[in-house]
Amino acid sequence: MTWTGRYWKAPLKLRPCQAGNVCTVKLLTMPVESLPVRDASIHFRLLQQYLILLKKYPILTKSVTSGLLSALGNLLSQILEARKKIKSGAPVSEIDPAAAARYATFGVFITGPVSHFFYQLMEVWLPTTDPLCIVKRLLLDRLIFAPGFLLIFYFVMNILEAKGWRDFESKMRGSYWTALKMNWKVWTPFQFVNINFVPVQFRVLFANMVALFWYAYLASVRK
Repeated sequence: MTWTGRYWKAPLKLRPCQAGNVCTVKLLTMPVESLPVRDASIHFRLLQQYLILLKKYPILTKSVTSGLLSALGNLLSQILEARKKIKSGAPVSEIDPAAAARYATFGVFITGPVSHFFYQLMEVWLPTTDPLCIVKRLLLDRLIFAPGFLLIFYFVMNILEAKGWRDFESKMRGSYWTALKMNWKVWTPFQFVNINFVPVQFRVLFANMVALFWYAYLASVRK
């Protein structure tokens, strides 16, 4: 059997006839080429490209993704707040792109890299061979990482907003504990799934999808 470039083609075969003569039997050519998938979903292509970038540039890809989703979270908060003001008849302020830029900056330089290394180190500190790793991982994330990361968020955002120490202390006293309790309520079930069942290379993306709405909450609670 030979390949013609488009088909597999079988040669002629000879068999004896009943009368003793030789008869030829020609086998049919069968097309076996596969048709290209031209109607692939745009979502599938984006996911495929993301996976390629994630493998080649893991930290950069996670950082950029974190920045984009953090900015979207802030914009979502501004839109929801504007709708509330419209319903109540209060004056509506314009969308603040600088606020979205600050959240994007925090996502790129803090959320992405810090989350990446935290999840990587968690695999080393608390491997799956540990019989209590599920409980230990959740306690590590909820009691140590969550309070510390929220503190970093308040501190860095205060710097990006060009505000002083008094403003930082005021917001810490006014909303940090409220935000932390909400973090424990909202994030705990998601993080239980994330740190125990989601592959480590996808944990930052999983957390970013939840953070899209979480940053919308933080943007409102810090005001």
